[in-house]
Amino acid sequence: MDFSAFESAVAKIKNLPLPGEGSHMEMAPLERLLELKRLAHKAKTGKRAGVLMLFYPSEERITRFVLILRKTYKGVHSAQVGFPGGRYEDGDLNFEHTALRETEEEVGVPSKDVTVIRRLTELYIPPSNFFVQPYMGITKRYPDFVPEASEVDAIIEVPLSEFMNEKVRITKTLSTSYAENLEVPAFELQDHVVWGATAMMLNEARQLLIQTL
Repeated sequence: MDFSAFESAVAKIKNLPLPGEGSHMEMAPLERLLELKRLAHKAKTGKRAGVLMLFYPSEERITRFVLILRKTYKGVHSAQVGFPGGRYEDGDLNFEHTALRETEEEVGVPSKDVTVIRRLTELYIPPSNFFVQPYMGITKRYPDFVPEASEVDAIIEVPLSEFMNEKVRITKTLSTSYAENLEVPAFELQDHVVWGATAMMLNEARQLLIQTL
């Protein structure tokens, strides 16, 4: 999709009601996610993070958004595809500031170049005990991506037209940190399988985009 047309259309998203947890559950690998979220709220043990779904024009002015492939490490999100973003820090003004700061640190897109379109629905991630606040944002020029060497293994540039194609929604059998041979709903984007929390957040954004594009 031409970026100028996308930029005009996506402004409508600000006024749409969020699809919310229903859109998350369509891509949820576990049926108990909502119950786990309620338990974590009750216990007040969850850590906090902010992430950003950043849209931008390619050099040919075609709309894309960026995902990252995380480094392999000893942790529950090792070698997984996700949004740029990370943990809330004491100096952050709010979770939007967290998402912008972490995006700049992880992929090199300056916060000042990003306009946040809107906040999406918060999501609880049981394996890491994080409440993640996602945002949709836009930058008007093709970013000069600089991956953070210690955390980002690869930058994944996803054309919007690919993401909006129903064929990218798949079911995949995976082994996770909490189960073996688990059948999960996922997106296949740029030859990467995107599942779990990232797929859940992507699905809410996708439902909003369907209403505007």
